[in-house]
Amino acid sequence: MSRHIYRCPLRWSDMDAFGHVNNVVFLRYLEEARIDFMFRLAPGDGSPSFAGGSVVARHEIDYKLPLVHRHEPVTIESWVTKIGAASLTIAYEVKDTDADGAERVYVRASTVVVPYDLEAARPRRISAEEKSFLLEYLDDGDAGRAGRREPRGAVAA
Repeated sequence: MSRHIYRCPLRWSDMDAFGHVNNVVFLRYLEEARIDFMFRLAPGDGSPSFAGGSVVARHEIDYKLPLVHRHEPVTIESWVTKIGAASLTIAYEVKDTDADGAERVYVRASTVVVPYDLEAARPRRISAEEKSFLLEYLDDGDAGRAGRREPRGAVAA
C-alpha cells in the first residue's frame, strides 16, 4: 500500500486566539491534501478520472494534539480505507516527526467522498480506471499499523 504525502504550509490566519491551528481549519488542510491526491496524482493524459467532480458525504476528525504556528509545513499522509461502488473513504494523519525520530500526530481523520456527475447533477459510480488508481493506496490492514486507531469509515453508497 502506498501513501500520499502532502506538505501543508501553516498560515497566521489559521490560528485561533490561543495560537493553535483552529479546529475548522483542519478541514481545509484535509481538503487540500485530498484534492492534491485525487487530482494531481490521478491518472492523466486526458483521462476523465475524477474530473467530473466529487462531493463530501462525511468527515470524521479526532484531534490529538494542538498544532501551533511555525514556519515549517506540516505533513499530511493520506490513504484509502474503503472503496465502494459509488464512494470511497480516505483516511489522514496530520503529523510531524521530531529530530529524534518520534512521531507526533495532531489529527487523525477520514472523509467519505462520492464521485459526482456535474452535468447530470447526481452521484456516479467509481470507474474501473479510478478504482485501479485507488487500489494502489488501499490500506490492506497490515501489521505495520498495529496499535493505531483508524478513523471509522462509512458504509459505501
